[in-house]
Amino acid sequence: MGAPAESVAERLAARVASLSPADVPRPVRETCDALLVDVGGLCVAARSSGYVRALAASVDRGGPCTAIGHAGGFAAEDAAMINGTAAHGEDFDDTFEGGPVHSGAVVVPAVLAACERFGRDGRAALLGIAAGVETLCRLSLVAPKRIHKAGFHPTSVLGAMASTVGVAAALGLDRRRTVDALGIAGSMAGGIIEYLAEGAWTKRLHAGWAARIGLHAARIGREGFLGPRTVLEGTHGLFFAFAHSAEGDYEALVRDFGRDWVMTGITFKPYATGTMNQPYIDCALRLAKKGFAAEDVAEVLCETAEGYVHRLWEPLAAKHRPANDYAAKFSTPFNIAVAFVTGGAGFEAFTERTVSDPRILALASKVRYAVDPANPYPRAYTGHVRMTLRDGRVFEERQPHIRGGVHEPLTREDIERKFRGNARHGGWDATLAERFLRFAATAFEAQIDLGAFRA
Repeated sequence: MGAPAESVAERLAARVASLSPADVPRPVRETCDALLVDVGGLCVAARSSGYVRALAASVDRGGPCTAIGHAGGFAAEDAAMINGTAAHGEDFDDTFEGGPVHSGAVVVPAVLAACERFGRDGRAALLGIAAGVETLCRLSLVAPKRIHKAGFHPTSVLGAMASTVGVAAALGLDRRRTVDALGIAGSMAGGIIEYLAEGAWTKRLHAGWAARIGLHAARIGREGFLGPRTVLEGTHGLFFAFAHSAEGDYEALVRDFGRDWVMTGITFKPYATGTMNQPYIDCALRLAKKGFAAEDVAEVLCETAEGYVHRLWEPLAAKHRPANDYAAKFSTPFNIAVAFVTGGAGFEAFTERTVSDPRILALASKVRYAVDPANPYPRAYTGHVRMTLRDGRVFEERQPHIRGGVHEPLTREDIERKFRGNARHGGWDATLAERFLRFAATAFEAQIDLGAFRA
């Protein structure tokens, strides 16, 4: 018998193991820089929230690693979990068209914790973040929509694999150990989307848990624990389990890995809400400037993608009146209404006050949808809102892409402005915020030490 065919994980691990920090081109490094700033600000913004407090209280204190904005040290896996949960908690973190997946909140916390724990420097951190984020973006292209449709959260399922790659790269694991680590992570991955029913907090945990899995899987694999080579494409592998079919475009994962970097197409969100709602908010904000009031609106019709319906539109009665402020982030009717009425979609738009505001709810109750079979999702995220007034006039807006992405990217100044706002929301003063920005500016040339940000 000949040697077994090279598995997808082996092909991926070979490409990752051959990379060095010098192979990371400038545009990719700039994306990693921006992710570090964005994730840092989001960790601070959510640090005093109920869900982060509960998570931090669930683990033992004491350890070499930093949960940003929290006093004392933590074990590496715990720091990764807390930071990842905080970074994803308000759905204000980056996204990737084609997935959708959120990469920074998974990979950055895992790699930072690994580097703090094992004394790896900024060059290792850069390599780990680049390799991990690129892996997550590419994994999302293997079987688009199928993981969501099966009832799982792609960021959670695929994030466990990507954080494993990121930590493996940062720690310098060889090909064999990286494959074992991926095999281990595949058995630990998960993340159901039942949070949609009542706005429960579990989605917030998905990114942090995926970061934790990846860090620990890489550590276990490094010690020689064996994992299945065919963890991705196997008869009982990851995609069979979570996409209900082992078939997929695995070439999208490995083709030109390390040469053609798809992660430079990441979107940095302008609004603190679900990814696919972002273009609808832009439409609503433009309509709000037309000179009519919410009370003048008789009905609202939106064209949408079939893939949005089970998460953002149905059951429609529940989306008209979200159960709480978190559930509101996954209701397109509420997002349209709150943006139109308040003029924004930041932290202040998703509170217990707004979800009980009769004016906002009255407008949200008028929003309906129609599925557009030609909608390009998941290749692109679009928005459409048509408002018909009581006097018969009709106003309509379309948004052909998500702002903050490749078609209309945020500038570095925009990302730093967002960071400062998030830091302020989390209680940091300007001095500490600027100290973090200075750290981020040189982090990939120095030792990774987040100890100054435990306040």
